[in-house]
Amino acid sequence: MQPTEKEVTYTTTNSYATLNSLTKDTKNIWLVCHGIGYLSRYFLRYFNELSSKENYIIAPQAPSKYYLNNKYTHIGASWLTRENTVTETKNVIAYLNKVYLAENIPEHCNFIVLGYSQGVSVVTRWLAQEKIECSHIVLYAGTVPIELSKTDFTYLNNNKTKTTYIVGDEDAFFDEDRKKAEKIRIKNIIDPNTNFITFKGAHEVKKEIINSLVE
Repeated sequence: MQPTEKEVTYTTTNSYATLNSLTKDTKNIWLVCHGIGYLSRYFLRYFNELSSKENYIIAPQAPSKYYLNNKYTHIGASWLTRENTVTETKNVIAYLNKVYLAENIPEHCNFIVLGYSQGVSVVTRWLAQEKIECSHIVLYAGTVPIELSKTDFTYLNNNKTKTTYIVGDEDAFFDEDRKKAEKIRIKNIIDPNTNFITFKGAHEVKKEIINSLVE
């Protein structure tokens, strides 16, 4: 007999990390989703050169943690895999909604949503489904999921949301054909005026580029 796969629903708890304090002087609030192999508290290191007075950064934590090598020392995490992706996506979006509500983003602040690598698929799915209003979408070295379309992002037209796409010229995951295809897709379904930044480097986060995204 073949095995039967079943499901249960239960309540779970997950952490997230923040950097700096949210005060009356805060201008920019960032929600940043890391890539595979990160923990959120370490991903925040890429944002520690931003003005602490003006920037408050929220880093959600991917739920699936694992050891990064056979020495069982360093721990990373993943948002999603090809296994049971629809259900896992629902779980991740429910978690992001809870983080978003818990932080109670003030309307007068710029709200910047950034995804790095696998985090790009996470933030774009979240924005598309929940219609989150934001000032700036930053898609860094990742791919927009194939199931998303232009209608998922038309709500952004009313918010004057900026879009930036960033990728390294030596990124092993993006040859020239893939870079070109991703640029066309992002312009077609998210923002025809997307700002594309190509830096000298590989699949990596550059602090100087992060720093340049805000005035």
